[in-house]
This record gives sequence, C-alpha cells and structure tokens, in this order.
Amino acid sequence: MTTKLTAKEAVKKLQAEYYEEANRAHEEGKLVAWVTSIAPREFLEAMDIVTIYPENHAAAIAAKKGSMEMIEIAESMGYSADICSYARVNLGYVEKGDSAAGKVPYPDLLFCCNNICDTVTKWYEILSRRLNVPLIMIDLPFGFTPQPTDHQLEYVVGQFKNAISQLEAICKKPFNYQRFEESMHLSNQAALLWKESMEFGKHKPCPFNGLDFFNYMAQIVCSRGNEKAVEFFTLLRDELAEKVARGEGYLAEEKYRILWDGIPLWYNLRIMNNTFKENNAVMVGSTYPDNWAVTYDTTDLKSMAKAYMGNFSNREFTFRFHNMLRMVRDYSIDGVVMHSNRSCKNQDFAQYALAREITKVTGVPVTIVDGDQDDPRAFSEAQYVTRIQALFETIDRSRN
Repeated sequence: MTTKLTAKEAVKKLQAEYYEEANRAHEEGKLVAWVTSIAPREFLEAMDIVTIYPENHAAAIAAKKGSMEMIEIAESMGYSADICSYARVNLGYVEKGDSAAGKVPYPDLLFCCNNICDTVTKWYEILSRRLNVPLIMIDLPFGFTPQPTDHQLEYVVGQFKNAISQLEAICKKPFNYQRFEESMHLSNQAALLWKESMEFGKHKPCPFNGLDFFNYMAQIVCSRGNEKAVEFFTLLRDELAEKVARGEGYLAEEKYRILWDGIPLWYNLRIMNNTFKENNAVMVGSTYPDNWAVTYDTTDLKSMAKAYMGNFSNREFTFRFHNMLRMVRDYSIDGVVMHSNRSCKNQDFAQYALAREITKVTGVPVTIVDGDQDDPRAFSEAQYVTRIQALFETIDRSRN
C-alpha cells in the first residue's frame, strides 16, 4: 500500500524532480527559459518550454549555505555588494556552472517581467549578453493609482501579443492557444488553492508553521499553470482542512500570532523557526507568499495584465497599507516582524511608514529586523534575537 505523502514531504520530492527533469529536458534538446518569479509562465507552458527560476535557485543555494561562494565570484567580476543578492548569486552561478544546490541548465531564452523590481531588467539584459540568448521583456508599469488605467492595460496586452510573436519565432512553430487556455485555467486553480491554504492561518489554533509556506512557494512559482501545481495545492489545502476539523494546532500553546513582512532569511531559516517556536509564537501569515495568488478572467488578456501588475511590490503605499491592515485584523495578529532586506529596496522601502501607520491604527506592535535574503554578511543573529524578544515583551505589556 502506498503511503500518502505530507505536503512537506511532497514539496521536497517535487522540487528534486523538478530540477532533475529540467536537466534531462535540456539534454534531450527541449527549450529552457530562465524566468522571473511573477511572470506569466502560461505563455511558456503553451509552447512546452521548460522554465527555471534564478531567484528560486539562488534561495536554494543560500539555504544550502552556498550563497557566499557565488556572491564572491560575482563581486570579483565588479558587481556591487549593493545590488540584489539573488542577482549576484545567479551571476556567480553562471560563471561557476555548479552550486551547493546543484546544477540547473543554462537557458535558450530569457523571459523577464519587471513587476517585482527594476533590478531584473538590467540583470536579464546582462544574462542575455553574457549567454548570447534572446530576451523577451514585458514591462509592467508601477501602480501609482489604486487601479491601472485602460492605457496601461492596453500597453501590457500589446506586449503579451508581441511576446507570442517572439515565442513563435524562437520555437519555430505556431503559438498553442489551446494549451495556453488550459494553462490559464490551471494557473487560476492553483492560485485559488494557494490562497485558500494560506487563509487557514486565520484559525485558532493555527494549523501550520507559516515558515513552511516559504518552501511551498516553490510550487506556486515553478509550476503555476500546469497540473502538478493544482495537485500539490489540493493536497496542501486538504491536509490543512483536516487539521482544522480536528482542532489541531502547530503549537500546543499558541501565545503569539505573528505576521511576517518581506522575504525570509534563506541562509538562516533555523533562527527564524527557533526564535518563534521557543517563545510559543507562530507565523500565521505573511505578505510575501500572497504575491503569487494571481487570479484573473481567463477570457480577457486585460484582466490577466491587471493581475500581473497587481503584486504588492508593484503597488503604491495605500494598497500596501490596506493589505497589511486586512491581514492584521483577519489573522488576529499580535505582532508584526518586518525584514528590512538590503537586497530588496522595491519591496521594503515603505516599511518604516507602514510600521508607524499599522501601530497607530491597530495598536499592534511592529519590529523591523535588518538582514538580506541571500547575503549573510548583512545579518546579525544576536540583533535579530534581541529585536524579536523585544517584540514579545511589548506584546506582553500591552496585554497587562
């Protein structure tokens, strides 16, 4: 009898298979694309192109304690320590060709969306020149207004159509609109299941360790738009629903419910986990994984354009504030931890203003910890522990 895997076991297995299949596909002559994390991979799925995500691979390298080797290679080539550490790790990997997290095949093409930041624009231009491969660039305007204008949506739809033409030229075959439609439906299903899974964090007790969602993210990034993502997130959703039905919580005693803002410390997930667990604190939600809950009307490219423009790092302050305010209230948050990430200015630039406004409106305390997603030189473990402990003490005082 086959033993059913837990979600944690399944995602580990799927990610191992993902890299193995990508390397095998490359050896068999299939086209491989390197892709930014919140890009519409549905277009690539339609053309049966294998997708690799340099950001995910860089995070995996850091988790395996190998990021500094790649960073030192990149910096020795003249890349500044002030640019994104994902970029530095990836650029170092391009030179080395191997890493602590194993190999990924070099790309036949690049597919870049700048809805996550402007750094990727230059990063992927460098990759295109360095590797001599074509680059498909989709420019998604920053959301300075609560809703995008028709002109902006038409601009993005025009780029979608141009990307189709570019893919047809690169692949030397017509665009597969039937598979594209199927992929859009699968992408929406996976995103809805992902969102439903995260929302189990509203329950008391919380049925999961929210830090695990940073690992589950790999599937919503790498497989969104195909059947594997739907299968995995159905498993995750059902597993959490069963725990809620049993009244099962991650912790025996849930003292503090924490919201995390920002990318995790991939090279030191241990300190994140231990500092919470030892104090009976559970991360019940995060603004970061919510970025991949991308849903839209599958019959309307304008709706798709709006969805991919709408992740919070591409939105103005008011949206970010109301999104965090919603999560603080809906998830019964006791305290917020914001990771002031040296690498990710676009995502973190508003944190001090957000912290001030969230505490003013809700009374919920916020602490800001300094660090970096992949570069351990920017992180002090002692400072981190001190600030998290201070947050717990502030929560305790507010309860007395």
